[in-house]
Amino acid sequence: MDRSRPRRIQIETPQETLEPQNRPRPSENNVTEDQEPFMGVKVRRKASLHRDYRGDYLDVPSQSSLMKILEKHGDRQVLFADKVLKFTGSGKMKRRIVLITDFAIYIVDPETGALKRRMALAAIDKLCLSELSDNFFAIIIPSEYDCLMASTRKTEIVTLLTEATKTTLGYELEVAFSNRFEYNASSELLKEVLFEEVEGGVKTKIVRK
Repeated sequence: MDRSRPRRIQIETPQETLEPQNRPRPSENNVTEDQEPFMGVKVRRKASLHRDYRGDYLDVPSQSSLMKILEKHGDRQVLFADKVLKFTGSGKMKRRIVLITDFAIYIVDPETGALKRRMALAAIDKLCLSELSDNFFAIIIPSEYDCLMASTRKTEIVTLLTEATKTTLGYELEVAFSNRFEYNASSELLKEVLFEEVEGGVKTKIVRK
């Protein structure tokens, strides 16, 4: 086995989890009637952008184990709660619960109820997304290591994080759009995510640098 070759993980996001792909690139002049820019860059369907957000999709107050985690860290107000896919340093996809409060993001193992990671909003440098209609987003934290996740509610998550940062910390959280970006899967492991629009969906590659 040649260990010098980069390890590649290829993921094709199925069409049913995405918004329609038959649309032009974002600009002021080519956005169709049922579309509009998301943060001025990423085209989203109006039905997706303006749908009613529930925020808490897990009914956190009824789950004592999740409430104990929040209370232990002095948090009580849940802005968002749902299950997502998180990518580990080795490239495996793990089902996780993500909780967002006005101070932090919590990653919880849904099987054991154990807190896997707490990320303070103040530690987040930026969010990275592609310009395509996929479900991936990366949370960049230079002082620790980054976090790559996928969620069908990505637009809601990004919107809530930017609003919470502005309200709680008083500044605009950077949201960077690119069809290729790097992230630190661990303190010593750099990876690159590449996105390509193909017929029927978006092809995603995760490459070890």
